[in-house]
Amino acid sequence: MHEPCQNSFVADRNSFGKPPASSTLLLINTFLPSFLRFLGFLCFSAAAAVVRKRSALMAFSSSISYAAAATLVEGCRDYSRDLDRFKVSCSSLNQRLSSTRIQTGIFGSPILSGEASSLQISAASSFQPIKAIATEIPPTVTKLSSGGKTKIGINGFGRIGRLVLRIATARDDIEVVALNDPFIDAKYMAYMFKYDSTHGVFKGSIKVVDESNLEINGKRIAITNKRDPAEIPWGDYGAEYVVESSGVFTTLEKASAHLKGGARKVVISAPSADAPMFVVGVNERTYKPSMNIVSNASCTTNCLAPLAKVVHEEFGIAEGLMTTVHATTATQKPVDGPSMKDWRGGRGAGQNIIPSSTGAAKAVGKVLPELNGKLTGMAFRVPTPNVSVVDLTCRLEKSASYDDVKAAIKFASEGPLIGILGYTDEDVVSNDFVGDSRSSIFDAKAGIGLSASFMKLVSWYDNEWGYSNRVLDLIEHMALVAATHN
Repeated sequence: MHEPCQNSFVADRNSFGKPPASSTLLLINTFLPSFLRFLGFLCFSAAAAVVRKRSALMAFSSSISYAAAATLVEGCRDYSRDLDRFKVSCSSLNQRLSSTRIQTGIFGSPILSGEASSLQISAASSFQPIKAIATEIPPTVTKLSSGGKTKIGINGFGRIGRLVLRIATARDDIEVVALNDPFIDAKYMAYMFKYDSTHGVFKGSIKVVDESNLEINGKRIAITNKRDPAEIPWGDYGAEYVVESSGVFTTLEKASAHLKGGARKVVISAPSADAPMFVVGVNERTYKPSMNIVSNASCTTNCLAPLAKVVHEEFGIAEGLMTTVHATTATQKPVDGPSMKDWRGGRGAGQNIIPSSTGAAKAVGKVLPELNGKLTGMAFRVPTPNVSVVDLTCRLEKSASYDDVKAAIKFASEGPLIGILGYTDEDVVSNDFVGDSRSSIFDAKAGIGLSASFMKLVSWYDNEWGYSNRVLDLIEHMALVAATHN
């Protein structure tokens, strides 16, 4: 008697165990199991690849519904038992496909059968508020009456003042028309501007015309040496916006002295106790034309805020602690010296790792009110000349893997926050970011996740160059807002 085919799908319950009625049926019984096993193998391989790469699941789900995917997995379950070389079981895959996290991906609501589920649609709904519009000139906005360039003056020719000038010479939307520093004459300004130990020799041309004028790349810049900002005749030079980079006039009252000299607006290149603070890419949309004096916050806040915004809007930040490993700055001492307010800060900068306070994390609560009271932090000053790194250790409100968070940050860095937030998965160190114009560059390899809601995120920043770029971006955004209201 013919042995029944235990793997046959064509024998029904009534005829099971009986000989096949024809040679055709015999062929079917003989070859169909092998064919179905091969088909099951293909289904299993495709589904396993989907699980390994969640971004592929988004494209996969746009062509077949979740219900169809579950059916394929169920069908291949019985034919994958002999495929011992695959480590992921169909049962586990089916559970993953059934989970809310997989269905939602990283960008939005559950993907239901028949719904549009493209990455662009999901991303638009989740990340629309994050947009670095200060680096984009809307085509409907007309240029200002000053010949198409926003004319600015700089008060304080230190690290930030000099780099703001360098960057401005390479932009076609900004023109520096005047510089003021009470302690540096024109010749010394030219020398300090041309030679920079960190960022190299200035590649353009610079010459001293006289004690009151420099010429950079063929354009004349007026020089003054006033101690009182109210005495600087910004209006005479056509400077509409002033970069207050002396580090002295950081309050509304003190910075308002520039308005007496004819300036229309003042941007403080430091945190301020009472001036409105803005971080480009985070909250510059809240700027109003009536605000005459604003702060560009700190370099560390500019690094932390875009990162925190992306993570909070996608997963929610319940609480977090930030540590910045910060390069040496001019406020520190080369060797041990007196520092009455901060004894540790008086120790030699080149010899020590110095714990220090910072208000950068708390300041994020000012530019992102929903994070107010949820973040705080500290700093370690280290003996390197430039480039710092933020370590944000946070607990999330939603369950998410470290890979989920990386994917959200990468998406923002390539779209809504391009030019502001960066992403790298290479084996980088601090010197690799000297001269990087972005505010924050997320290091995917340096971070780590402990659980589904607790992880450490690491992001680099050139605390001089990146920050100076944002100063000019903020000014141009203010100018564009002013143009739309005129």
